[in-house]
Amino acid sequence: MTNDKTVFRVVLALSIVVFAAVVILNKKILPVPAIIPAFVYKLPLLNAFINGTCSILLIASLMAIKKKNIQLHKKINLTAFVLSSLFLICYITYHWMAQETSYPTGNSLRPVYLFILLTHIVLAAIVLPMVLMSFYYGLKNDVIRHRKLVRFSYPVWLYVTITGVVVYLMISPFYTH
Repeated sequence: MTNDKTVFRVVLALSIVVFAAVVILNKKILPVPAIIPAFVYKLPLLNAFINGTCSILLIASLMAIKKKNIQLHKKINLTAFVLSSLFLICYITYHWMAQETSYPTGNSLRPVYLFILLTHIVLAAIVLPMVLMSFYYGLKNDVIRHRKLVRFSYPVWLYVTITGVVVYLMISPFYTH
C-alpha cells in the first residue's frame, strides 16, 4: 500500500509538471529559437496521426481484453502509451516554437471547434494521471483497481485521441506554414 501512495504521488507530480509545461509553452514565456526548424511545422500532422493510431489501438486493446488475451492487451496498451508519450514530446515542441493558430472568428464552425478543443484540453489534463495509474495497476496485475480506474480512464483517453484528430482536421486549413 505504501508503494501505491508513492506511485500516486509521483504520478500526480509528473501530471502537474506536464500540465505546467504545456501552460508555460502556450503562454510563450520561454524564449523561442530565432530560426524554427522546418520539421516543427509537420508536428501537428504527426500528432494527428499518432492520436488516430492511438484511437485504433485503444479499441483493439478493448477487443483483446474482451477476448481474454491479456498479453496482446498489454502489448497494445504499451504501444499506445509509447505513442502518447511521443505525442506529448511533439506537442510541447510545436507549441514552444510555432506561432499559435487561431480559428477564424467569422467562421460559423468556430463555436463547435472551440467546444471540441476545450473539452479535448480539459480531458487531456484530467486523463494523464488516470492513464498512468491505470498502467501502474495493470502492470502490477492489480486487476480490481485496474478495472475500476479503466472504466473512467479508457473512454476519456479514447475521446481525447479522437478529438485530437478532429481538432487537427478543423484547424489545419488555417495553418500558415
